Amino acid sequence: MTSAGTARRMWALAEPFHALTYFAEEARAAGEAAGTTGFWSTYFALRAAPLGPVGPEVVTAVFYNFAPSFVARRVPAVWDAVTPAAALDARLAGVDAAVRRVLGEWAASPEAAEAAALASTAAAAVDLPGRPLAAANAGLPAPDEPHLALWQALTTLREHRGDGHTAALLGREVPGAGAHVLVAAAGRVDREWLQRARGWDDDAWAAAADELRTRGWLDGDELSAEGLAMTTAIEADTDRLALGPWRALGDPGCDRLGELLVPVRRAVVTAGLFPDRNPIGVAPDET
Repeated sequence: MTSAGTARRMWALAEPFHALTYFAEEARAAGEAAGTTGFWSTYFALRAAPLGPVGPEVVTAVFYNFAPSFVARRVPAVWDAVTPAAALDARLAGVDAAVRRVLGEWAASPEAAEAAALASTAAAAVDLPGRPLAAANAGLPAPDEPHLALWQALTTLREHRGDGHTAALLGREVPGAGAHVLVAAAGRVDREWLQRARGWDDDAWAAAADELRTRGWLDGDELSAEGLAMTTAIEADTDRLALGPWRALGDPGCDRLGELLVPVRRAVVTAGLFPDRNPIGVAPDET
């Protein structure tokens, strides 16, 4: 029986390939050619495009961990520069160019086609209720090219996991700023980086930290024993809530897809296209 550990393993293997759309120069160039300006406008346009031309309230809700003011600096203005349809085309064009540069002939290989078929089987099994980003991506047509079909399927699965993580945080009444305070307290990423990357100012950070201390989750600026237990439970719930599609694919399918993704992940990381300070990446200096 596929375990929750399988969901975490598949996420770790797939995340760098999905993240090409954020960190590959080709992805940024494709976004800017379509009308976006700078890293963050491109990020919000490409990631939110499956939702349609939604406002900052919706993007704040589904992305969850960005400060509302940070989102509002880009949304809805970004839709005046690029339509969601154009942004969807741009993100595929950017990933296509990046894959062809980094992975070369692999894009047209039998391995790419096999990986796409396996990932698409899993993506077709995502549970949609309560999963807005997964549902929006699941509703998109599958690209014809195997490497792009693989990217789209892995993106649907990644957003499915993210939707579940949001549910795990909400279930324990941890807001976006509080989630980042916990990450920093665990020593995974430094506070300065998180504030810069997600837009939380010092007052918001301090308020979130005070609330977590009141709940007994922080001891000073570090996790308390209860805080460690709760963050561990949140991660366990995230894995559990991400498990459904991988169970549909089954252990042999997951194992084979994992084998196929290992060299892909290695190539992306070796090319410097997946920063290692945070599993979600790093924040460029530009705004």
